[in-house]
Amino acid sequence: MTATHILISGGGLGGLAAAIALAEHGFDVTVLEKAAEFTEIGYGIQMGPNATRILKKYGLWETVAPTAVFPEAMVFLDAVDMQEWARVNFNDAFQARFRHPYIVIHRRDLLGAWLAACERHPRVTLLTSKGLKSVHDHGSHVEVECEDGSRFSGRCLVGADGLLSPTRAYVAGEAEPRVTGFLAYRGVIPIGKVMDHTYDRCVIGWFGHNIHLVQYALRAGDVLNNVAVFGSPAFARGEAAFGSPAEMEAMFRTAHPKVQEMLQYISRDRNWMMRDREPIKNWTRGNVTLLGDAAHPTLQYLAQGACMAFEDAVVLAGRLAASPDDPNRAFLSYQEARYLRTARVQLTARAFGQVLHAGGVVRELRNSLYRGRAPDSFFHEIDWIYRGIPETEL
Repeated sequence: MTATHILISGGGLGGLAAAIALAEHGFDVTVLEKAAEFTEIGYGIQMGPNATRILKKYGLWETVAPTAVFPEAMVFLDAVDMQEWARVNFNDAFQARFRHPYIVIHRRDLLGAWLAACERHPRVTLLTSKGLKSVHDHGSHVEVECEDGSRFSGRCLVGADGLLSPTRAYVAGEAEPRVTGFLAYRGVIPIGKVMDHTYDRCVIGWFGHNIHLVQYALRAGDVLNNVAVFGSPAFARGEAAFGSPAEMEAMFRTAHPKVQEMLQYISRDRNWMMRDREPIKNWTRGNVTLLGDAAHPTLQYLAQGACMAFEDAVVLAGRLAASPDDPNRAFLSYQEARYLRTARVQLTARAFGQVLHAGGVVRELRNSLYRGRAPDSFFHEIDWIYRGIPETEL
C-alpha cells in the first residue's frame, strides 16, 4: 500500500491512539495539538477489558502495567448509611469471561505511553501549538489552517479534538454541549495519609442524592485518587455563581460523617462541569471524520470515554486500510460500525448517573434491588461493554 498522509487534529488519548493505529497500517500521520505540550487534564482513569486488550495490541502493556493498579473489585456504597449495595469482582471469573484485566492508571502515565509510542514511530509526526482554525476539503486533499497561521495538507483529516472540537463544528455545525449541572472536584494524596484502608485495593464509590465520592489508588498504589461530584442547586436556579467548594460541602451534608470527612482529600482550586452531547449518526463530511469525544462525548459514569476512543482508533484504521484511496468511503464504513455502540454508551451513562444519584424512595428501591446479588451476577449486564469490538476488527 502506498503511504497516505493523514492529519489528526488533537493530541489527547484518542488522537495519539489513532496515530499509532493508522501508522501501524502504513499511513504517514501528522498530529496537530492545540496545547503547547502533550498532556492530560485530571488524575485517574479507568480502563476496562475492552481497552486493555487494545493497549496490548499496540505493545503498550509493558509500559503501562508497572504504574497501573489492578483493583480487586468495584464497590458501590450508600453515602448516607455506608452500606454496600453492589459489587463487581475483578476476579478469576471476570478474567476468564473477558480475557483482559480491569486497571486504573494516572492519565499522564497512560498518555505518556501513547506519546512515547508515537515518538518512536517513524511514520508519526507530532506538532504542538497547532490549534485548528479552518478546514478546506479539496476532494483530492484536505488543507487545514492553524491558529498560528501555519497550514498543513493531507489526504484526509481525523478530528480527535475533544468536546469543543472545531472539526465537529465543520462536520456537524456549531452547537453547544449539553450541560448537566453536575460538577467534579478532584484530588490526589499519598496513600499513607488515608484514614481508612478498608477499600485500598478496590475502586470504591459512595453514592447519595445528587452526590458521590469515588476513590481508587494510582501510581502502583502510592497515591489515592479522589473525585467528589455534586449537582449544583445554584446552577439549577440559574445563578451565575455556582459550583463553589462551599456549595459542594453543603451538598455533602446529607452524607454520612465519614464521607464528609473524606472531602479533605479533595483539592478546592478547580472544578469540572459534567457535559456531553446528543448522539448523532453522521460523523463525516467528505474526507473529514470525527473520533472520540469529538464524535460522541459521554458522561463518566461507565468510565468508557477513552475506551470508546481507543475502539474508534482501531476500527477507523482498519476501514481506512481497506479503502486507502477513498477516505470518504472508509469514514462512512467506520461510523456505520461505531455510531450505535457509542450512542448506547452515551445514553446508558446518563441513565446510570440517575441510578447512582437517586434519593428518597428511588434510592431505597435501588438498594433493595441490588443488595444481596452475587458479585459475578453483574457480568451479564456489563458484557456488552467489556467484550469490546469484534475480533475481526483487531
